[in-house]
Amino acid sequence: MKNLKSTLHRYPRTFWIANIVELLERWGWYGAYMVMAIYMTESTDMGALGFTPAQSGLILGIGTSVLYFLPIITGAIADKLGYKKILLISFVIYAAGFIAITRFSSFYGVFAIYLLIAVGSAMFKPVPAATITKTTNEATASIGFGIYYMMINLGGLIGPITASKLRPHSADGPGSWNYVFFISAAMMAVSFVLVLLFYKEPEREKNTDALKQSVKQVLFNLFTTLKDVRLVLFILIIVGFWTVYYQLFYTLGIFINQWVDIAGLYQSIHSVAPWIAEGIGTAEGTISAEILTTFPAFYIVIFQMVVSTLVMKWHPVNAITTGICINCIGLSLAFLTRNPVFVVISLLIFACGEMACSPKITEYLGRMAPKDKRALYIGCSFLPVAGGSFFAGLLAGLYSNISDKIGLVKRLAEERNIDIPEITDAFTQNDLLIHVAQQLNLDKNGLTTLLWETYEPQRFWYVIAAIGLVTVVSLILFNRLVLKTEQNQ
Repeated sequence: MKNLKSTLHRYPRTFWIANIVELLERWGWYGAYMVMAIYMTESTDMGALGFTPAQSGLILGIGTSVLYFLPIITGAIADKLGYKKILLISFVIYAAGFIAITRFSSFYGVFAIYLLIAVGSAMFKPVPAATITKTTNEATASIGFGIYYMMINLGGLIGPITASKLRPHSADGPGSWNYVFFISAAMMAVSFVLVLLFYKEPEREKNTDALKQSVKQVLFNLFTTLKDVRLVLFILIIVGFWTVYYQLFYTLGIFINQWVDIAGLYQSIHSVAPWIAEGIGTAEGTISAEILTTFPAFYIVIFQMVVSTLVMKWHPVNAITTGICINCIGLSLAFLTRNPVFVVISLLIFACGEMACSPKITEYLGRMAPKDKRALYIGCSFLPVAGGSFFAGLLAGLYSNISDKIGLVKRLAEERNIDIPEITDAFTQNDLLIHVAQQLNLDKNGLTTLLWETYEPQRFWYVIAAIGLVTVVSLILFNRLVLKTEQNQ
C-alpha cells in the first residue's frame, strides 16, 4: 500500500487530466452509443426516430468503422500538430455532433451527424493512450495503464446508467432523448475546459515532416505491413469475431427492447436489494435494454484479472479460438429466450469469451511481428474492429427480416387481412401494435407472444452461431496450416 501511494505521487498533472478526460469522454460516448440503436428504431411518439433496424445498422456500422479506421491518420496528425490542440478540436466536433443530432430526424441527416461524431471520437481516441505512454516510465507504466483502463470501464458503466435515467421509456413517461445527447455534449464541454486550462503538452519527439508527408508515411507503413499474408489472413478471420461482438450494440438492445419481458427482473432484484433495482431501473419499474447490454462491461471490471490469469500460459491462438467460441455461444443464447435472467447469464458467458480472446488478439499480433515492426503490427488491431463493425451493421438488415417486431406485425396483419395505415408521425409504431392487437382481441403482451410463437424471431441466433462457427473453424485451420507450416520450414 505504501509503495502504491509512493507510485501515485510520481505521476504528473497531465497524466491525471488525461485519465479524467478519458472517464468523461467514455461517459459521454457510451451514454449515447449504448442507446443509439434504440433511439433510431423506437417509436416516434416516444421522441425517437422510428427507423428500421437495417437503417440503424447501416448508420452505426459505417460510422463506427470510420471511427476505428481514422485513428491511424488522426494519430499522425496529433503527433504533428500537438496533443492538446487535437484534443480541443475533437471536443468541439464531439459536442457539436451530440447537439446537432437532436435536430435531425431524417435518415441521411442522422447519418451525416453520426459520421461527424465518429470523426470527433477518432481524433480523440489515440491521444489519451499516447499521453499515458509519454507521462509514465518503466516503473509507473503498469499501474498507470491500469488506472487508464479503469477510467474507460468506469465511464462505460456510468454513461448508459445516466442515459437510461434520462430517456423516455414509454410514450407518456418522463424523460427526453434530447437530455441523453445534451449530457454527452456537456461531458465534452467539461473535458474541453479541463484540457484548455490544465493539460500540458507532454514531452515527445517533434515531428519535423510536413503534415501531408506524415500521413503519407503512416499509410505507406500500413500498406507495407499488410504485405504479410499471415497478418492479412488473421485480420480477415478476426473480422468474424468483431462482427458478432457488435451485435451487442446494433441488434441485441433492439431485441431486448422488443421481445424480452424485463419487468419481472426488476421486481426480483427489488425484492432482494431495492436500492440496486431503483438505481439501475426506470420510473416504470423495469430495467432498460441498455442497462442489460452494459452487463458485460460490469463483468469485465470484476472478472478480467481472473480470466487473464487462467489463459495466461495458453498460446494466443488457442485462447482466441476458445474465447470466440464462448463469446458466440453467449450471444447466441441471449437471442434465444424472452427470459431476462437467462439473458443476464448469457451475457456473462459472452463477457467471459471476450475477456479470454480480446487481449490475446493484441498479444498475438505482437508475437507475429518482426522485432522492428511490432508497433506497426499491433497498430493493425484496429482493422478487424473497423471491418467487424461494418459487417455487423449490414447484418442488422437480416435482423430486420427475421426478428424485427414491427416488420413481423406488418406481416401478421397482411396474413390476417387486417388493414393498417402507413406508419407516420400521426400513426406511430406503438399505434400499429395497439391497432393490430385490438383487431385480434389481444393486449400488447398477448400480441408479442403470438408473434414469438408464430414467427420465431429468436432464429437470429442461427446467424450469430454460423458466423462464430466459421470464425472458429478458420482459426483452427489457420493455426494448423499456416503456423505449423512455418514451424516446419
